[in-house]
Amino acid sequence: MHVEDLLRLESLDLTLLWGDRPQLTREITGVTATDLEDPGRFLQRGELVLSGLVWWAPADDEAKAERFVAALEEAGAVALLAGEETHGGVPEVLVEACRRHGIAILSVPVHTSFRAVTDTVYLRQWGDLSRRPAAPYALPENVRAELSRLLADGTDPDTLLTRSVAHLGTPPAYVLSATGRTIARTPTAPPLPVRRAAEAVTATTTLSVDPDASAYAQWHLHLPEPVGTPPRMLHEIAEVLAQHRRATLRRETTARGRATDLLALIDTPSSAAAPAALGRALEACGVADQDPYTVITVKGAADNDGTVDALTEALHHLTDCGFAVGRLPTAEPGEATAVIGTRTRTDSRTDPIATTLKNLWPTLQSRNAKVPLHGGISTPAATPQTLKGALTQARYALTAASSRRAPGTEAPTSNLAAIEDLTTLDALLTGIPADVRTAFGIHALGPLADDTNPSHRMLLETLDVFLTHNGSWARTAEALHLHVNTVHYRIQRVEMLTGRDLARLDHKLDLKAALLCR
Repeated sequence: MHVEDLLRLESLDLTLLWGDRPQLTREITGVTATDLEDPGRFLQRGELVLSGLVWWAPADDEAKAERFVAALEEAGAVALLAGEETHGGVPEVLVEACRRHGIAILSVPVHTSFRAVTDTVYLRQWGDLSRRPAAPYALPENVRAELSRLLADGTDPDTLLTRSVAHLGTPPAYVLSATGRTIARTPTAPPLPVRRAAEAVTATTTLSVDPDASAYAQWHLHLPEPVGTPPRMLHEIAEVLAQHRRATLRRETTARGRATDLLALIDTPSSAAAPAALGRALEACGVADQDPYTVITVKGAADNDGTVDALTEALHHLTDCGFAVGRLPTAEPGEATAVIGTRTRTDSRTDPIATTLKNLWPTLQSRNAKVPLHGGISTPAATPQTLKGALTQARYALTAASSRRAPGTEAPTSNLAAIEDLTTLDALLTGIPADVRTAFGIHALGPLADDTNPSHRMLLETLDVFLTHNGSWARTAEALHLHVNTVHYRIQRVEMLTGRDLARLDHKLDLKAALLCR
């Protein structure tokens, strides 16, 4: 494939900013996406370079663009595809630098993803490997022919990985998910614990199979031992695995459509009145007859499309559980929901699904630390007809997880809450929407809700300490360094302003809840 071939594709909608005939007829041997200021050491000759231009700022001098393009020329890159999204266009200084160094530069519009460009190049290259000349490639022609045939036959990832490295002596090799699941390994590779695999994913010797995938959906090629293999060869092996990965993603997209239909059915007010339709939807998702069911709802950033990927990746860690992940039609942006079929019942008071996901959550969160992931988990639903209640529980627990006060250094684990965690009044109240909590606090506290008044702040403090010490006058006076008579006076004022009798347990609970809702 040549650079000019990309310009002919209407689906990509690329624009040529500079490039003459010699540049446009260069052969593309690979693609690398980078936003490093000096990417030269990571590039191979003949590669197409994709950059979102995050490394450049309008205040930068011309020399910065010059260094970037010079690194491309030295590495033998054939062209630069610059994204328009970061700066609303491609800086002219970058175009001029490409002109000076003889590097074709094309602009990538906002509506064209880098993945679309990568897919286009590699589908062309790997669609018929057996008939392509061997010269631009590091993998032997017979190996490429075999891998092309295996891809067409839809072989499993273990076989594909093993055959990809067979000509290297079948060294230990792994394909790992973003959170350390082993997708595939060669016969010479021992089982890798999830914790160690998650660490290996971030190692410098590990290659991303599909860099354009979301942070949660990426696969990684990991060779723990040095094999003296040319980097270009490892990149080509990763490209083969990327083709398999994309086929998997297409199947997942289809499954998500069926899951969305199931969730829509569960969320209807009268879902219990249509057991046959619910049964068919569960069967279509592959989770029929797997009760009890657990529902989990997860929310990321409003503009983040990776939430479904994050939830899917997390649920792959559950053993002996089928699941269906999709989006509720009424869901907020960045929200995903799943129905999990557990197949087995347990008498344990601790839900093994919740335990597994809570242990995994910090690792999942670390894959995109800028986007907080909150989740809520229901209690098991004994039958399909009770899934509506489980969905309500999951949403409530999600609100609780989103409203929690960060408990210091353990903040990441607080982002996932299960209904079984809501065992205190404070925990229970966090699941109530913030606007409702605020309204309750204002009406229950009456005039005291105006804490801009110094006198009201003093009375609220006294009330809080009084309730904390179980209504003990003496302990409250001691904690506040006051005379007992002063405490009596202040509590009388609280009772008068709120209309509550603090000798009654229900009124104490009302005011305690109001304080927690502030």
